Amino acid sequence: MKPRTLGTVLDDREALAGFSRARVAMVLTNPNIHDNPIVYVNDAFERVTGYSRTAAIGRNCRFLQGSMTDEADVAKLRRAIEREEDVTVDILNYRASGEPFLNRLIIAPVKSEDGHCHYFIGIQKAMSDRDIDSSTLSIEKQLNAVQRRVRQDLSMLIDIIRDQSNKMASEEGFAALARRIECLQLLYEEMRLSDRDAYKEGISMGSFLTRVANAIAHSDGRPGVAFSIDVGRFEATLETATRTGLIVSEVLTNAFQHAFVGLDAGTVRMEVIALTEGGFRVVVSDDGIGIPSDLPIPSTQTLGGRIATELIDSLEGTLTYVRGAAGTVVIIDVPAGA
Repeated sequence: MKPRTLGTVLDDREALAGFSRARVAMVLTNPNIHDNPIVYVNDAFERVTGYSRTAAIGRNCRFLQGSMTDEADVAKLRRAIEREEDVTVDILNYRASGEPFLNRLIIAPVKSEDGHCHYFIGIQKAMSDRDIDSSTLSIEKQLNAVQRRVRQDLSMLIDIIRDQSNKMASEEGFAALARRIECLQLLYEEMRLSDRDAYKEGISMGSFLTRVANAIAHSDGRPGVAFSIDVGRFEATLETATRTGLIVSEVLTNAFQHAFVGLDAGTVRMEVIALTEGGFRVVVSDDGIGIPSDLPIPSTQTLGGRIATELIDSLEGTLTYVRGAAGTVVIIDVPAGA
């Protein structure tokens, strides 16, 4: 087994579980490491290829090729990767059993704002005889929708984390990216990208934010700290849902991790309401130790504070912290039209 390198930090089953729930196979590779190795595969990849996660991580994707793979297809992929361009190709690959299958493969670079390529994302689907015999336009449209969504969200996170961590090639940068993808994977679940063009439709904010909150309570909660949720029913655009979900993730994670240091019990509460004149409000409160009076809030010196501040600014909303008699109240206001 190959030793874990910096690039394999993204092989985190929990942080990237949402990719695993998609019905299409997905791969992330890191071109900043020698030979552009795989750093993540989802469960669908394991089912389609027969290769386990541990067998794929750390290897270049060429191990899926075999004796009958068309060299012209391989060259097309190689050129696109060298030029950091999108590419689609139907290529003959081989499962772990040696069985060949036709693979519709879409590869695209994931770049930060400065143009640096941090990853390549590969979206793939094993083509059945039925797929091959019929029009494949809808299949390609579906795969491209997944690819665009994941690439856009990863690029947004990379830009924010890169500014804070200086280099995404740092251990801190990889770990920070992996943790925030935990929120994005819940959004992908809500969208059901494998079933419909949900990227064009409204997202149910009550359902989505409940998923985010429960996931954080499960991972960061502890005995003695109660958690309650009260959400309304309304929809928001995909971009608003993405950014709001990430903000809520930062605020709730901070509450569970820091609000009850030295305490045996406490309560965290989240309320989500639609505002009368449009937009919505998220209120996260705790009755913990509170924020020290000499500490500026929100702090842009921390990665979480930086992410929350940049995202709320992009929504033209407000993020208000209130020091209560006990604990802290955080109010996230997102205006209509965001």
